[in-house]
Amino acid sequence: MRAAGDGCPHTPACLFSIVLDLTHDHPLPDTRGRCGGRRLLLTARSTTSPKATAPKTGDPVPGTGHLHGLGVDPADGTLYAAGHLGVFRLGPTGAVRIADRYQDTMGFTVTGPRTFLASGHPSPTDPTATSPHLGLLRSADAGQTWTTVSAGGDADFHSLQQSGPTLYGLDSQTSQIWASKDGGATWERRAKIPGGDLAAHARAPQEVWATTRDGLLHSTDGGATFESVPGAPALAAVERPAPDQLIALAADGKVVASGDGRSWSERGRLPGGVQPAVLTAASPAHLPAADTNDAVYESKDGGRTWNAVHQTGHTNPGH
Repeated sequence: MRAAGDGCPHTPACLFSIVLDLTHDHPLPDTRGRCGGRRLLLTARSTTSPKATAPKTGDPVPGTGHLHGLGVDPADGTLYAAGHLGVFRLGPTGAVRIADRYQDTMGFTVTGPRTFLASGHPSPTDPTATSPHLGLLRSADAGQTWTTVSAGGDADFHSLQQSGPTLYGLDSQTSQIWASKDGGATWERRAKIPGGDLAAHARAPQEVWATTRDGLLHSTDGGATFESVPGAPALAAVERPAPDQLIALAADGKVVASGDGRSWSERGRLPGGVQPAVLTAASPAHLPAADTNDAVYESKDGGRTWNAVHQTGHTNPGH
């Protein structure tokens, strides 16, 4: 799952690259994958990412930034949002930044109680950052601390999808599907696709669906190859909450459902005619979503009706 439309100007990654370029008299290293062939093994590392510098006392509290991910923690039902300015716990008092961290969180998914996976870029104010790409990160305490699992400096996953024993990631640096069967410690590189959101289900882990600028794609071999799906509408985000069900946000804000990806029916619509950005499925009925204005909505009836749970500007200092 990830946000649609990744072409955000002046992201922390861009700023980070500029800082590196100004402080070194040699070109930036190529942080894309350096190994040829279809298989790449990356050794896991176990270093906890440091906390980025927070704004000075008295400065206005920045918001979430453009949202790229949502997830529900099964430990307590708390809804989390991930964006350009950190990971946030959403509640009645607004969005609370977790552990006062400002890392630019691109890919984000909840894989178990208090267990999150993420990717993206360090905060531009992080003095220990050595690369604009964080690789795969894991948190076992609901975002309080993060450990680098693998691919630090190499991968920037804009979509992460756990599907039973297989973890799929879509690396923005190579436009390539990466697949892991050991929690992201080692990876195989698979097909290249033109960017998008990934969907899969634990009971059908070899099937992968992907929204792209060229339309919906479907793989039956674990992301090694993809075929176009005729008849699918233009989709901003897609989820597979059951092995026989797809739920998606169409580009016009409609919530649509399908069994086979070819025939779709309208379920509902996000409020206010907004442009959709993010969708996740905690269950077939429980669907959090976000729009391009960084507002977050929640449906408890499979997308038929929606309630706003966070609006832009309702952000509190983290703790």
